[in-house]
Amino acid sequence: MNQQTESQPGLTTQNAYDVKDLNLWYGDHHALIDVSLDIQKNKVTSIIGPSGCGKSTFVKTLNRMVEEVPGVRTTGNIMYHGRNILDPDIRVEALRARVGMVFQKPNPFPKSILNNVTFGPKLHGIRDKKKLLEIAEKSLIDAALWDEVKDRLHDNAYGLSGGQQQRLCIARCLAIEPDVLLLDEPTSALDPIASFKVEELIDELKDRYSIVIVTHSMQQAARISDMTAFFLNGEVIEYDRTEIMFSRPADERTNNYISGRFG
Repeated sequence: MNQQTESQPGLTTQNAYDVKDLNLWYGDHHALIDVSLDIQKNKVTSIIGPSGCGKSTFVKTLNRMVEEVPGVRTTGNIMYHGRNILDPDIRVEALRARVGMVFQKPNPFPKSILNNVTFGPKLHGIRDKKKLLEIAEKSLIDAALWDEVKDRLHDNAYGLSGGQQQRLCIARCLAIEPDVLLLDEPTSALDPIASFKVEELIDELKDRYSIVIVTHSMQQAARISDMTAFFLNGEVIEYDRTEIMFSRPADERTNNYISGRFG
């Protein structure tokens, strides 16, 4: 595996995560095999690879969402803020408050736009209506959605377009003030114009958040990411700066995938 810097246990000033020797099984299926890589702070890291290679599984380990699947077993270290998040004494709820996730298909709650955004803050005990409105406005502005919905905050979120719903889901994540955003193919269900808006948003947000995105689009990875990891059959084949990965990959398998010879 070609890495710009070798991962070490413990969180460095440059990294949001340091992942070392991560293995994951779904029952008897070994889905992630000795995965070691760092996720750099305030960068966009793309995870690429063919279907079934472990991309989404890896991202879901970063907030332990993968444990919602019965029979999952993990070993190794995922260091975040100096602690291994796989330790059994880690509070999953507290972890997910710091690590937000947006899924492939927009999944707003069947509530108003306002109640979608304020759901997390309310869950964490904020009750003051003025404060909640301030949080909602800031989050919607940060998600580049405020100007489109400010006059319809009490409308049902299902009335928004697909692209707007996805940005609403991002705003819902931002409302709980995370420091990491996990995006699992966030534009695959969107039209090109909506996808472009989400990509623009990702570029704006990386100054304040560390972002990990799973994508099947090589063009998208090349456009928006600083770092790219290529997964194949549960292993990290190559991990490097995106411009290097796409111009002179070190592994022939990476080159074959990026150039469309398989996948």
